[in-house]
Amino acid sequence: MTISLLKTDVRTKKRNAAEARFRIYGLSAIIVSMLALVILLTSVLSNGLSAFQQTFVALPVELVEERVDRAGNRDPAEMAKTTTIGYAPLLRDAIAAEVDRLGIDVAINPRDLADVISKEAAANVRDRVLANPDLVGETVVFEVLASGRIDAYFKGDVTLESAALDGNTSPEALMIAQAMADAGAMETKFNWGFFTRPDASVQRPEAAGLGVAILGSVYMMLVVLFLALPIGVASSIYLEEFAPKNRITDIIEVNISNLAAVPSIVYGILGLAIFINFMEFNQSSPLVGGLVLTLMTLPTIIISTRAALKSVPPSIRDAALGVGASKMQSVFHHVLPLAAPGILTGTIIGLAQALGETAPLLLIGMVAFVREYPAAYTPEAGLFGEASTALPVQVFNWTQRSDPAFVERASGAIITLLVFLLIMNAVAIYLRRRFERRW
Repeated sequence: MTISLLKTDVRTKKRNAAEARFRIYGLSAIIVSMLALVILLTSVLSNGLSAFQQTFVALPVELVEERVDRAGNRDPAEMAKTTTIGYAPLLRDAIAAEVDRLGIDVAINPRDLADVISKEAAANVRDRVLANPDLVGETVVFEVLASGRIDAYFKGDVTLESAALDGNTSPEALMIAQAMADAGAMETKFNWGFFTRPDASVQRPEAAGLGVAILGSVYMMLVVLFLALPIGVASSIYLEEFAPKNRITDIIEVNISNLAAVPSIVYGILGLAIFINFMEFNQSSPLVGGLVLTLMTLPTIIISTRAALKSVPPSIRDAALGVGASKMQSVFHHVLPLAAPGILTGTIIGLAQALGETAPLLLIGMVAFVREYPAAYTPEAGLFGEASTALPVQVFNWTQRSDPAFVERASGAIITLLVFLLIMNAVAIYLRRRFERRW
């Protein structure tokens, strides 16, 4: 039988058809993945971008001395005895005066005027007065947060019709807010407080921020960096360059690979048993969270570091040994610098993975409602003492609350977390391409 190279036989047609189908399968998988990514990003961005905008009210408040400083001696310690409840009437009177000044003709109960501004406003005014007692007796313009429903109204999430059925606001409050916005007394602008303010109660969703969560994540990442990097790199160097190849090291290598595949929640159980129940560290502290994430990150760093060390050609080691260098000198002076880009890349990817973990942190109790920053921002209080939270845990907390404003903030926190992860991965890619050597 004569076979011609110019004519496609049956077997070749089947092989070409199988190759074409494989290409279609691969392209289809990529298209489906990209569509899923687009749907995910569209959902998160459409719900969360509005969290970076907030409505503020410029409100002239008369700081009546009889209410905020009854003793009249401008002593902050004595003035602190006046709680936020004592400041609420001042804000109510200020809103009523502003409505009269602007000539807003809307029939509303004077007590319902408080629905226009956040319940956090009284605390903001009080804090500023205690910081500067000389303001007492004057009329000072405060920029306070509008209430969550008013903010949602300007973002298009609340209407006059829905407000009529809402116990937290009223159509009259929305009309007053619209009139104040038209007069320039109310403005929706970028919300820097979303990154600096701590969490807020369910009655103050407009005041909730990521400040404490970001600080807690930073503390935990520092613990992971200063523990996982040296331990992981040292373990990798020993296993790859110095350890004898026997059954014991084989068992160690297999277990490291297995630990990298263990679900993260198992590390949370381990941290709960060792660091909290046995060692009695403070629950919810960033130190415990950092130690748990360190255990989870170590296998990833060890595996990536060993891969980077293996990528260095044996000829580098042989050349160093050939000119009289010791084994340690050949490793630390030649092999390790060449493997450094891969080591840094693996470390950053491990940190990015740890930054987004939630399950182990939930098990060690980092779901506490944290209303204040750690005392005086001190590392001791932040790391060892007071309870804290983290970005992914804050997302979880906000999704458990019923107010729609917290859902908006949860999506905003997801965007913030994704930006951090994107930056970390971009740095890893840059380091790999910038310092990578090809042989």
